[in-house]
Amino acid sequence: MMDHAFATILKTGPGTSIQDLGRIGQSKYGIPVSGVMDERSFNWINHILKNKENEAVLEIAQPGFQIQFEGSTSVSIAGANAKISLNGLEIDNAALIKISPKDTLEIGAFISGARVYLGIRFGFQTQEILNSRSFYEGLTTQNQLSKGSKIPYFSDSEWSHRSFAKAKWTTDWYLSQELSTYPGPDFYLLSEETKTNLLSGTFKISPLSNRMGIQLEEKLENELPELPTNPVYPGTVQLTSGGKIILLAKDAQVTGGYPRILQLTPDSQSILAQKRPGDALHFKLLLP
Repeated sequence: MMDHAFATILKTGPGTSIQDLGRIGQSKYGIPVSGVMDERSFNWINHILKNKENEAVLEIAQPGFQIQFEGSTSVSIAGANAKISLNGLEIDNAALIKISPKDTLEIGAFISGARVYLGIRFGFQTQEILNSRSFYEGLTTQNQLSKGSKIPYFSDSEWSHRSFAKAKWTTDWYLSQELSTYPGPDFYLLSEETKTNLLSGTFKISPLSNRMGIQLEEKLENELPELPTNPVYPGTVQLTSGGKIILLAKDAQVTGGYPRILQLTPDSQSILAQKRPGDALHFKLLLP
């Protein structure tokens, strides 16, 4: 039997939000896709919980997160490798955790990766706007959660007490420094020297990175012309005339005037989502 219940955030840093796959098909109205930065982790969670593929999860960008559940349920954690505790006791395998009333879950230090995802059976039931529960400033009533926030969900005591195989989440995949890409619409404008420098170079993530875009520290010299505004998407790699490389993320604008030199694959966007400032990466070009 399902009942309405609430999960209360007891402690959180900045950047905690509700996310799903986002608002697909709304860019013609100027509305970004938004949604989870790391779709690979998101898909794992909903698979383990036997949820529908687009049930909303919590995206947590800082350690020191604590949440208490009002009713019985099951939750799953993926994304960054972090220390997880239930009622003060550390959990070795957080792929599927059974929750009883008043249980408190804590996400501590991040061992590797940049974002932790917390999913729940049937998904978090926050307000749906344009077929998505994803937070986005100016569209949803809030763009991040804070201490004291109450998140609705469906309590299901029968399901939470079933036994399941102990699948274990692994994080080796996002330790790769390689980002696979396709040529962007403006790749052909690059000189052969610039192409070589782009595809042979190693770049580091800049602290100037967020859900809108991720900048790289190293500059790439170029002689690209100014271009009219064109459509852009999550995963589009832009190059400014000053040499800055910007990798657009899920909250990015839907148009931009910088040349679009590359387009990241979906898997590479998930790898990028788990990179921290200072982490190194390089591009691998996949021919269309």
